[in-house]
Parts: sequence; C-alpha cells; structure tokens
Amino acid sequence: MQYIIKKKFLKKILIIQTAFIGDVILATPLIEKLFDKFPNSKIDFVLRKGNEKLFTNHPKLNTVFVWDKKQNKYKNLIKVLKQIRVNNYDYVINLQRFATSGFLTFLSKGKIKIGFNKNPFSFSYKIKIKHIIGNGTHETERNLLLIESITDSSKYLPKLYPEKSNYEKINKYTNEKYICIAPASVWFTKQYPKHKWIELVNVLQSYKIYLIGAPSDNDLCNAIITESTHKNITNLSTELSFLDSAALIKTAEMNYVNDSAPMHIASSVNANVTVVYCSTIPSYGFGPLSEKSNIVEVIDNLNCRPCGLHGKKECHETHFNCAEKIQVDQLINFL
Repeated sequence: MQYIIKKKFLKKILIIQTAFIGDVILATPLIEKLFDKFPNSKIDFVLRKGNEKLFTNHPKLNTVFVWDKKQNKYKNLIKVLKQIRVNNYDYVINLQRFATSGFLTFLSKGKIKIGFNKNPFSFSYKIKIKHIIGNGTHETERNLLLIESITDSSKYLPKLYPEKSNYEKINKYTNEKYICIAPASVWFTKQYPKHKWIELVNVLQSYKIYLIGAPSDNDLCNAIITESTHKNITNLSTELSFLDSAALIKTAEMNYVNDSAPMHIASSVNANVTVVYCSTIPSYGFGPLSEKSNIVEVIDNLNCRPCGLHGKKECHETHFNCAEKIQVDQLINFL
C-alpha cells in the first residue's frame, strides 16, 4: 500500500535518529533516497548533541535539530519537540526503537508517522515495520524499509559530504602513501587490543600511519606511538572533525578500524576499509559497505561469541579470545 501525500506544495519530512555517530551515518541513505524521490521537499533531521558536525553544510538537509541528552535531558527534549511541532511535517520517520524518540514522533503533529514496531509509541504510527536483527540484513536496508511504501524498493548507500575546506585541511597529510588506523571503540570488547595494533603498526613500516578517532582516544593513540618501532606515525585524534576524518579516510591506501563509527565513515565516502570484528558479528547487519571492504574475525568457533549486539564493557570470560586470537597477518592480507 502506498502512503504518498499528494499535493502541489513542498513536502516536509523529518527524520529522527538520536543515537550514536554510526547510527546517524547509517540513516543517511534515507536522506539520499527521499531527496531523489521528493526533489522539492524540505528534509529535516533530529540528532543528539555532538553529532551535528556530521551534517555541516549538508546539501540535502534543511534544518538539523540538536537534542542535548547529557544536561537537562528531558527539558531539552521538550524544547526540541516545540521546535518540530510548528513545522507540521507530512512525514515523520523515526529510526529508533526507544521511548524518547517515540515520544517525539507521537507528539510531532506529523501527518504520517513511520517507525519500527518495537517502539513503545508505535501505536501512533501509520506505517510500522518489523526490525529483525541476525538474518544478515544490513541496518541500512532495515532503515530503508521504513520509506519503501512512500518511495520504492531501491537501495541507497550511506553518504557524507566533506567540503572543500575539509580537503584543504588534510591536504598536508596526503603527500605520501598512508594508512589510517582508528584503534578505539566505545565498547571494550569491540576494540582490537592495543598490543595488536602496535604489532600491526610495526609491520607497516613502508607507510605513513595516521591514528584517528575522538579526542577521548588521544591517550591510546599516544601509547601506540610510544610503544611501537614505527618512526613515521602521527596522532590526529585531537586534530580532525568528523568531515576532516572522512576526507582523510577517503584517499588512504587502507583504513583499519573496529566495528565502530570510523567503519561507517569509510562507507560514507566509499573508502578502502578492513574491519576487525571482536565480540560482535557481521550478520547483525552493521558491516562495511565500501566497494573494497574486508572483514577480519577470529577463526575459532567460540561459544561466547557474540556476547551482545553492541559489545560489552569487559570480557565476562576474562580471556578475550575473540580479539586475542585474531592474528595481525589476517589484517595484512588485505593490504
């Protein structure tokens, strides 16, 4: 059944995704598809504070609403709600399954509300889609199912838009063959161990190495440099914005990353990427989408793997074999 609003005027569309960086990037295929199918529409986006820099001067977005979750969370939620209600959206598309995003959707005054059936406020949705994890379907495909009835079944990939200024900023780093390594993850059990990254770095002596990530990854990056024998390695974790990183990642010989946000940044610019999967598994549907994408994981069949959808803060088995048994040679094979 089609739920296309037929009218001559500009269509107003709101996308809600207030989770982490990677989740926002995996929502960008909706921006691309909606812009193509409704070229005269106005597309707005709601995200959490800190992720708005992904969309600096985005050519296909009109307004980005920022929800500060860390301070006065619910007061700020009401503030965002008031901002979106005045727009009288034709479509409100909620990509999350949590109550707060459902609350925004429910009270948004949107004409057609769309989301996943697991959301507590899904009773208010005109279009409800099942969110099934574990069957190999990619998260981008799950997200695109939300708008299939108002568009079509065609597939779209994640996309970010680094600007001229981003490329100018990283230009000084690209005058020799280089590799980017993003060694950190929010979740401990999704992060390849420091000593393994050091072993990899030591093998890559013929390449310039850039360590990238968030400012919070600075200590880890510095430790890798201090403890390695590589003499041509630079820590950029405190130097680059999201879009700067995307620009640098795009032309790297290879990007070595965990199952984390830098993987999705690589997908968004179709960059060469090798992803190390420790506690999580690719069949959950959050894998890389670049044309040259490689997945590395433990060869042994571990009874404890996967230990969760998004990893854990610690290995409950204490051995962390899902990471420790991944050999550096497995990563080098894809270079």
